[in-house]
Amino acid sequence: MLKRIKDSIFDILRQADWLLLCLCCGAALFGLVMIASATNFLNSWKMVIVQACAIVLGVGIYFLMSQIDLTEAAKRWKWLLGFGIVMFLLLKTPLGIENNGNRAWLGIEGFPANIQPAEIVKLTFILVLSRQLVWVKENWGLKSLRSIAFLAGHVLLMVGLYYVISSDMGSALVYIFIFAAMAFVAGVAARWFIIALLGGGAAFYLLWELDKIPDYMKERFMVVFDHNLDPLGAGWQQTRSLLALGGGKLTGQGLFHGIQTQGEYSGSLPFRYTDFIFSAIGEELGMLGCLAVLLLLAAIIVLAVMILPSIIKVSVTALEAVPHEYEDASLALGATEVETYFRVSVPAAKSGIAAAVVLGVGRAIGEAMAVMMVSGNAPNMPGSIFESVRFLTTAVASEMSYSSGLQRQALFSIALVLYLFILLINAALNFFLKRDKEGN
Repeated sequence: MLKRIKDSIFDILRQADWLLLCLCCGAALFGLVMIASATNFLNSWKMVIVQACAIVLGVGIYFLMSQIDLTEAAKRWKWLLGFGIVMFLLLKTPLGIENNGNRAWLGIEGFPANIQPAEIVKLTFILVLSRQLVWVKENWGLKSLRSIAFLAGHVLLMVGLYYVISSDMGSALVYIFIFAAMAFVAGVAARWFIIALLGGGAAFYLLWELDKIPDYMKERFMVVFDHNLDPLGAGWQQTRSLLALGGGKLTGQGLFHGIQTQGEYSGSLPFRYTDFIFSAIGEELGMLGCLAVLLLLAAIIVLAVMILPSIIKVSVTALEAVPHEYEDASLALGATEVETYFRVSVPAAKSGIAAAVVLGVGRAIGEAMAVMMVSGNAPNMPGSIFESVRFLTTAVASEMSYSSGLQRQALFSIALVLYLFILLINAALNFFLKRDKEGN
């Protein structure tokens, strides 16, 4: 029994993307330090302890989610959709907590922190929408009005329900952005995005002119463009935030030494340990601290996106190479499809999957460096294949940071040439693959 538990734990650890996990933990720990600084004026460690527990819980959920077949989970879309609706409806019960005009939190007696259903439902919303996009693409295509209306119905249901209950327009807009991003990646025709932008803009203008938008919402839009508008009212948070960011200058006022971040008076930075934590970073760590945070988050996003195609493609190839007799024998012995997948197919293909992970991570870490080292990274016209040279991609990456004028224009031209070259290769490949498929 203990050996089986030990083996299961080792399997979970081996399947984890440790580089990505370390980057995420690094960002979380950095946030924990900043929360400790932003709550120092309260003389309480409650927020820090709650956040630390959330980090530990998040890491545990990460390992748990890595063992779940999301494709199978998405097939239970009715349960996932129902779960999301129930979570939103709980806000109307006595568990719902209203704060600053938004009923967006759930408070459970005895639980040390409040729960925001909108953050949890984002996961089920993404799974249901992904299932929906696949089904629509296979049956109707993603260009017809019927397809777009069907997809839009889901997002309008969730956004409308949440906004009516909570009045939290900010979180509701996040769902719309998620929908737009997933629809774009799935291949929804570009004309629908253009129609949505034009229609949405026209509708917003009409609502504004007809005075159908509440005054407080109008003020929130207006203060973005006019920082002097009502600085003690609607523009208060923005004004305090800009003062904090400006006060930090290049290197900041020092951790635990920010004037507004550590201030106890009413004119200090509001919501400094939640919504305006970035302003606290800017004041105490300066512009360099802000750039470090943005680079860390960008590294997480780029790494997650960059390595997935390589890992998935090689892993699928390795899984397809597993003899079907193994899976048939497992199913014949009474194992379920999920048990067969994780206990037969994956172990049989683990060497190929491990190679996929190594290749994907290696590509993300060292691809550009390898090209630079092999080519010599010398900006000259070679006289032979044995002389050093600088590749087009390396030239763009190396010179873009300090280029200007004609040199910058040349770099953008190089990038355009690379784009056209890759486009030509993909078009040629698709042409020959399609011709072979038709021939067969």
